[in-house]
Amino acid sequence: MHIPQSLLYSTEHLWAKPTTDGLWEAGITDYAQDLLGDIVFIDAPAIGTELKAGKPCGLVESVKTGSDLHALVDGEVIEINQALINAPELINENPYQAWIFKFKPLEADFENQLLSAEAYQTLIDGL
Repeated sequence: MHIPQSLLYSTEHLWAKPTTDGLWEAGITDYAQDLLGDIVFIDAPAIGTELKAGKPCGLVESVKTGSDLHALVDGEVIEINQALINAPELINENPYQAWIFKFKPLEADFENQLLSAEAYQTLIDGL
């Protein structure tokens, strides 16, 4: 199971990565995509959606099941990865490149609410 050190993680198996434009990309972790199996549909939150930390904001469906996307932090959805919506299987191929949406966090220190790679590894080791 690959867990990049450069990303931040949620307890709901999403990752976040800063972009050069001050926004953050969000996607599901390798652990999550492995549990789900072959992903066939993404229901991403709409642009302008107000995110509330820990609350459902979208859906990922696989041949096995569906799973809610839970917002990493409070914020606003700024962009959706349309290429991923059209080809959701890209998550299975490379989950850490296949971002689902970009968001603008509301709080400046929101990173403190997320897990480091080490903390996320400890979380999944306990599951």
